[in-house]
Amino acid sequence: MRRKIVCKFGGSSVENAIQIKKVKEIIKDNKNRKYIVVSAPGRDEKYNEKITDHLINIALKGQHLSKKRISTNDSKEAVIKKFSTLCNDLDISKEKIIPFLENDFKTTLKEKKKIAFLASRGEHYNAKIIAEYFNKSGINTQLVLPEDIGFILNDDYLDAKIIDKTYTNLEKLKTEDKICIMPGFYGVTQNGDVAILSRGGSDLTGGELAYSINASLYENWSDIDGVYEVDPRIIKDADVIPRLTFKEIRLLSTKGFNVFHFDAMINCKKRNIPINIRNTNRPSASGTIILNERVHTEDVVGIAKLDNMAYIYLEKDGLGEEIGFMEGLLSIFNKYQINTYFYPTDKDDIAVLLKKEDLTGNINNLRAEIEEKLSPDVIDVVYDLAILSMVGIGLKYNSYAIADAVTVLKDNNIDIEMLDQAPAKLSFHIGIAQHHADTALKLLYNKLILND
Repeated sequence: MRRKIVCKFGGSSVENAIQIKKVKEIIKDNKNRKYIVVSAPGRDEKYNEKITDHLINIALKGQHLSKKRISTNDSKEAVIKKFSTLCNDLDISKEKIIPFLENDFKTTLKEKKKIAFLASRGEHYNAKIIAEYFNKSGINTQLVLPEDIGFILNDDYLDAKIIDKTYTNLEKLKTEDKICIMPGFYGVTQNGDVAILSRGGSDLTGGELAYSINASLYENWSDIDGVYEVDPRIIKDADVIPRLTFKEIRLLSTKGFNVFHFDAMINCKKRNIPINIRNTNRPSASGTIILNERVHTEDVVGIAKLDNMAYIYLEKDGLGEEIGFMEGLLSIFNKYQINTYFYPTDKDDIAVLLKKEDLTGNINNLRAEIEEKLSPDVIDVVYDLAILSMVGIGLKYNSYAIADAVTVLKDNNIDIEMLDQAPAKLSFHIGIAQHHADTALKLLYNKLILND
């Protein structure tokens, strides 16, 4: 049976004619790459804003980019110029794209429906251009639009979820012998209205397509070589991690590695479909493969860093045994739409980790409500915290890595504000003062990954 590979190309991979030609060569290089999902074409040249943000700005009549003094007309001009340039450089007739795009700008849709519709136009027209270009280049290509194939979402228009019927509809693509190009990020409701996934949703489109056709591999192409051991902007010698489990990438992604849309992995994991993160600009590099299982040769495979964090510390006799205390505490955070990360706890105290920015304008009301409803003996807020998260399946079999981490920080006079290990023992987390964050990351990288 022929292997079926789904490829998703991100915005930087399809932002201009040069990049799209690279995509064409990547597809030609492997005959099993039959299913292609594309994003909107990156950023414009004048304002260096993403095309999707320009489209949202048009929908919101200039409010979305008002702080950058980019008007509705500015955004319209930027979007039209981007697509006109693509058409010219790829020798595609602009008459097939620009008049329809300009007409879309005049949509009479209102509110969320309007935002979703216009936000989706980047992917929609980019897919049309790329499909046309492939066919002109002699690659037998079929454009598959979500509205035609039945990529059906619920009616939560700006953060929509896929409904089960979509998987049955996508299965129809299994027998297609052509290259199939589909725009990512959007689908349609059962009433036929356009709805969009969360930002980064083209990853999810690719993942759900891979699941539906039971692909042998899902390749996610962008402008990075893969998942690095640590942030390469801080440690330039950091290597790409060749293999990770779904659990490891999940832990790294939630702790500062913004590499991949997590929801895109869920169904691939269910069907044991590997995900390969690749670089469009270096297609010879093998990237990072994400698998259900791997054989580990190290304890810590990667270290993530969350900056500008804070925690709220509560102390009350017996809070760890008080039925409903945790539920009540988290309900307060939910009321203020504050996302919490994790909460080290004991019998008499708890610390809830969150982003510092989420406390802006909320802290006084939050504190008052916690005091009123939960009556803690002590409530304190610690700001300017960085969280370093060590991740690796090898940690399950070696707890001494925690001791090594604590020792190297102690030897370099870096105080630990918080220490926590997840129950599965696949990660542990150290909170330190923000101004020590980069230094601590380098120390922990040298000790736990390089074993220096």
